[in-house]
Amino acid sequence: MLEATLCFLIKDGYVILAIKGRNIGKGLWNGYGGDIKPGETLVQALIRELDEESEMQVLPEQIEKRAVVDFHNTKSDGSVFTCRVHVYFVHNWQTMPKSTIEMKYPRPFPFDALPLRRMLPADRIWLPLVLAGKKITAEAWYGPFQKGLLREVIVKEVDSLPN
Repeated sequence: MLEATLCFLIKDGYVILAIKGRNIGKGLWNGYGGDIKPGETLVQALIRELDEESEMQVLPEQIEKRAVVDFHNTKSDGSVFTCRVHVYFVHNWQTMPKSTIEMKYPRPFPFDALPLRRMLPADRIWLPLVLAGKKITAEAWYGPFQKGLLREVIVKEVDSLPN
């Protein structure tokens, strides 16, 4: 199973989203994150990815784990790969993220006015719950190129999350 991080910059009832410039979710609003390199912890990967994608530096104490989502992705040849995404909030950040090749046009959205029609289909279901204060685990099954869901997203509210 592949593993990745995803973080959302949170402040005063707003979340910063940006348009993905490449890879999964290209052209859609999303948070920041990506793969974990060998030898990195989840938090180290998140800090590195946030710096690469937004030129923002954050400290581990600003980071709070909020969800774990398993994305089961069916490729065009019918094979399936799963990516476990560890979802974090980043609090108490100071400067707005910069637009980069990977994440363009960052802007704040109120929690209750997310651009859901321009987000990945599963994110439309689980992200509002996390922004509402719930800790969750979830599973989503995507068809080729993550264009559509193959079945209903399963979301479970939890008291604690796996590392």
